[in-house]
Amino acid sequence: MRSLICSLVLLSAAGALSLSGQTSQPQPPKAAASGHPVTLFVYERARGIGWSWYEAPPYDNSYGYGESLLRFGLSQSLARWDWKVEITQPTIFNAPSHSVSSNTAQGQLGLGATYYASNGNNSWPVAAFLKQGFVRYDATSDKNIRLGRVEFVEGMETKPKNPTLAWIQPNRVAQRLIGNFGFTNAQRSFDEVDAHYGEGTWDLTFMAGRADQGVFNMNGNPWINVDTQYLAYTKSDWQDHILWRVFAIGYHDGRTGLTKTDNRPLPVRQTDHANIRIGTYGGNFTTAIPAGSGQFDFVAWGALQNGRWGPQNHRAGAGTVEGGYQFLHIPSTPWLRGGWWRSSGDNNPNDNTHGTFFEILPTPRVYARTPIYNLMNLKDGFIQIVDRPLKKWELRSDLHWLQLTSNKDLWYQGGGAFDNKVFGFTGRPSNGFSSFNSLADISSDWHATSNLDVNLYYGHAWGRTVVSKIYPAGQTGQLGYLELIYHWDTPFPHH
Repeated sequence: MRSLICSLVLLSAAGALSLSGQTSQPQPPKAAASGHPVTLFVYERARGIGWSWYEAPPYDNSYGYGESLLRFGLSQSLARWDWKVEITQPTIFNAPSHSVSSNTAQGQLGLGATYYASNGNNSWPVAAFLKQGFVRYDATSDKNIRLGRVEFVEGMETKPKNPTLAWIQPNRVAQRLIGNFGFTNAQRSFDEVDAHYGEGTWDLTFMAGRADQGVFNMNGNPWINVDTQYLAYTKSDWQDHILWRVFAIGYHDGRTGLTKTDNRPLPVRQTDHANIRIGTYGGNFTTAIPAGSGQFDFVAWGALQNGRWGPQNHRAGAGTVEGGYQFLHIPSTPWLRGGWWRSSGDNNPNDNTHGTFFEILPTPRVYARTPIYNLMNLKDGFIQIVDRPLKKWELRSDLHWLQLTSNKDLWYQGGGAFDNKVFGFTGRPSNGFSSFNSLADISSDWHATSNLDVNLYYGHAWGRTVVSKIYPAGQTGQLGYLELIYHWDTPFPHH
């Protein structure tokens, strides 16, 4: 409660400076009706956040801090061309200065501590940088090529007309492997070339790019020595009741001076200065099937990986199955869903094979709404309820039962490389146990006006044996925030 009160006070201070924004990336500005005027757009997201991490005395595990993310720029759509230039200015208010434990297994006690450590032990980091800057040639509406600095999100190559698939795609399919890490304050961009070639119900997407700094580091301008390539074919069938995709991803991490995060002994990892090169191959299938006065939905997603993890061979995989039923005859259309995720872990730290599924450059918070874990070395059984009391108001609650796949591997957290100084994924020891966490949360997302969104979230975690061995003083974790989003755009007068 103290954390939540503190975070609300911080949000009020941030709100005095600016209105606010949300977890997803800003929507592209509306196309001008005629004359091709330049469009000015503004996006502001403000949050007051309260963390209560697992207890690690004498360090502060309970604290509040604030965030402001301002994004603004210009864009223009011409007959065959369009372009965009966008600047972002992220600020953290009062990140905790005494929440990084000297016990390396305990580490950073929540994301506030991560912001503090990632910005030179600064409680008030602020910066401004080029977020996006690209030009795109549009041969037709579904055939184009783009070059520049871009936010790239895998799994969002098409826009389903079916409202159920339109919800499932961003919430249960996209960003498992590559995303803009939109929950963080600096987020992620790529300097890349990408292209779409499609017609009607299908789309072929290609992307090759280098990741930029950002995410927890407020300076998002520099490149980092990490690049990725992506190829996907996406198709809708059965009058937009089925959506499927196959994809291949190449990943290279050339930051050979960093110590990799895995379950090998530290002295072994410190002598490993070889590159990481991984190929990921997979697909997903989603469907919405009318049944009586409602409809069933089903999601399947899977991927296999091979390559080199430094001197080791890399062999890993992951998959999920999910399903639900939505009651369309009830005005609020309640939707009950459930599913199970499993990703491989490494069972032998002393052999020549790295078996931990590697999540590449994801947005972890999409699938771990209280971001105390990611999808590596994990079993996740869950149920979720989605309800819409009003057209512009969505309520959602998730329950998760989490275990580590391998008790010889680590508890992983993070969303991948974000600067050249740290690896990007953290790992805490399992100490030979698999029982990890139970988690319950609830969120309220309200589209208050055409320009303003108001979002609330609260999550509560009950740490099990893995957590208790690292944090014996207390195994309860909590996260709460209030988020305001303001977005606005207007064409300049055309003379």
